[in-house]
Amino acid sequence: MKSRSPYVILKWAIIAVVLAGIVYAAGLFAANGQLILVVVLGLIGLAILAVYATRRAVPMKYLLPGLIFFLAFQIWPAVFTGATSFTNWGDGHSLTKQESIKAITQSSVVEVQGQPRYELSVAVKEGGDVATADPVYILTNPQTKQVYAGTKDGLTELSATDVTRNDLGRVTAAKGYTILNGRQVNARQDLDDFTVPTRGGAAIKKVGLSEAYEGKPTVTYDAGRDRIIDHRPEAQGQPAKVYGPSNATWVNVQNPDDRLAQGWKENVGFANFKNALTNDTLRAGFLKIAGWNFVFAIVSVLSTFLLGLALALLFNDERLKGKKVMRAVLILPYALPGFVTALVWASMFNQQFGLINNLTGLTVDWLGNGIAAKFAILLTNLWLGFPYMFIVCTGALQSIPGDVKEAAAIDGASGFRTVRSITMPLVLVAVGPLLIASFAFNFNNFSLIFLMTEGGPFEGGQSAIGSTDLLITYAYRLAFTSAAPNFGYAAAISIFIFLIVAVASWFGFRQTKALEEVN
Repeated sequence: MKSRSPYVILKWAIIAVVLAGIVYAAGLFAANGQLILVVVLGLIGLAILAVYATRRAVPMKYLLPGLIFFLAFQIWPAVFTGATSFTNWGDGHSLTKQESIKAITQSSVVEVQGQPRYELSVAVKEGGDVATADPVYILTNPQTKQVYAGTKDGLTELSATDVTRNDLGRVTAAKGYTILNGRQVNARQDLDDFTVPTRGGAAIKKVGLSEAYEGKPTVTYDAGRDRIIDHRPEAQGQPAKVYGPSNATWVNVQNPDDRLAQGWKENVGFANFKNALTNDTLRAGFLKIAGWNFVFAIVSVLSTFLLGLALALLFNDERLKGKKVMRAVLILPYALPGFVTALVWASMFNQQFGLINNLTGLTVDWLGNGIAAKFAILLTNLWLGFPYMFIVCTGALQSIPGDVKEAAAIDGASGFRTVRSITMPLVLVAVGPLLIASFAFNFNNFSLIFLMTEGGPFEGGQSAIGSTDLLITYAYRLAFTSAAPNFGYAAAISIFIFLIVAVASWFGFRQTKALEEVN
């Protein structure tokens, strides 16, 4: 028993560290109001304690880490994507309605004439990331010399003993806070809209690096009528603009074309899926991309498999000399990083300086023409994919018993007939599931498309749907690089991708099940 005591101590030390990490993460999630994740972490902590604190449930001791990672990296992203697909989350629609009201009113703060300016030092709470943590304004009233810490929730007085000032009276250090330097302040774009609320609807806003002013918002919110009122036109003798809620956006009640940029996130049901299937423009683009997506995946799988199988059959011939060296050479494209190979091929297809045009004397704009770009991508993917199929088919061929081929030869079967009737069925028994996996991979082959063409070329004067776009690159553009990113619609496209791949895989596995009878 004594000999095992160090291991018991180590076990409990590891359990304690893991549980401490879970408690720390739960505290962060609780501070952000993500109570569901707090509950999930609590359940995971209890499961760890129940499994590893006793000598029972030995199989679960090995399974639990995999289950946790499966939950974190498979189930949770799928659930989150599904939930997002039913929202309008995107550019201008990332906040709650109340947060949008607060952002609109606070960003309209203007300086009140005659009010003194505060001396400002920008800080974050001690231990926080200077680039991402919530900002804190360390403010000094020039009249009373009282120092305040200003946050998004308001002002808090600081004791004079807790701050250090320079000769000019500016705070250079404060207990519990980290003061940012000029470069760090300039790097934070969020400070342009950050304000510290004060009494009477006023707020303090930064100006420059070392000053802040107290101002009042020129845009107010009427909770009774659920209206946002812009008072700025009143300075020119014009009536105030009144905005009401419509489709999660504040719209001018007199002019529907006048909308405020900041809306809010809300549930939209099946609207994203409906738009993809019924909106004429979106439907045409979706169907065009989906058609090319199927062509790309199917042609990629068939071309790489057939070339890999042909080479495997060739090098499986015992009469061929130097097979080991040639096999090693053929595997080289698979050994190189895929993103490097894609970039090299993209440069080779360059119309002016590319190796392909220079060697052939052609002037084809390979990546600037829709059809040529598709051919270039398929050729590149053939180069990237055939070594994998070559390796797999080589292994499958070498596992086929020699007496089967001898029996076929005795029966008078030709070489082609032997390959078609004996070799191919036996190879497909091993390779069939891998072909389905290869289809799923190529259906979502984001890196190749993005590195070579970024989905382009874009024809017809539009920049939304490219000639070589796959559904995955289309979803990426919608979510991150378009003029108006729309995470909800991109998530809906991702759901379509999942359903298509799931149905295709289910059908493929049903077909390959028949190959089991070959054995």
